Amino acid sequence: MTADLHPVKQETFDTTANINTDPKGFLREVDTFKVTDFGLYMARGANHPQFGYLESWLLPELGLRANIFHYREGEEREQDFYFDVADIDVEDGVWHTRDLYVDLVSQTGNPIDILDIDELAAATSAGLISAEEAEKAIDVTLAAVEGITRHGDDAMEWLRALGIELTWADEVELTPAA
Repeated sequence: MTADLHPVKQETFDTTANINTDPKGFLREVDTFKVTDFGLYMARGANHPQFGYLESWLLPELGLRANIFHYREGEEREQDFYFDVADIDVEDGVWHTRDLYVDLVSQTGNPIDILDIDELAAATSAGLISAEEAEKAIDVTLAAVEGITRHGDDAMEWLRALGIELTWADEVELTPAA
């Protein structure tokens, strides 16, 4: 299987301006930012054809971004949470993510799916990320898979065991597709 090679996806989350700059450079107005001792919560509309709202938690100590995509009717996926493995830094109220290619798809009660290891290998070979970053991505992936598996394939239970209680919106309103 050949990876679809792309540059490292980078995003910024400006909690002062209430703006998320997505990987393509689009400025997205944020409905909610919430900073905690373990991370940053973001909720915003999305005019994507497949989903109309996005909730994310940036968890720097774990090297993970936890997401819930609120899919449009007919686009639903069999997943509760989508995790990006990422480098996450914060400076002066602006959070930065640098995606490290690997993704984890979690559906509570089912084994976790690991995606895009082939992209990680190709990006490392092409020099888009360093060997150290690739090693970090693998370490983060292994820790998350082990933790989630040991907690009954329940990602939120694993995070609670680490003292991290993620909260999510009870209701969202989907943004119309572009």
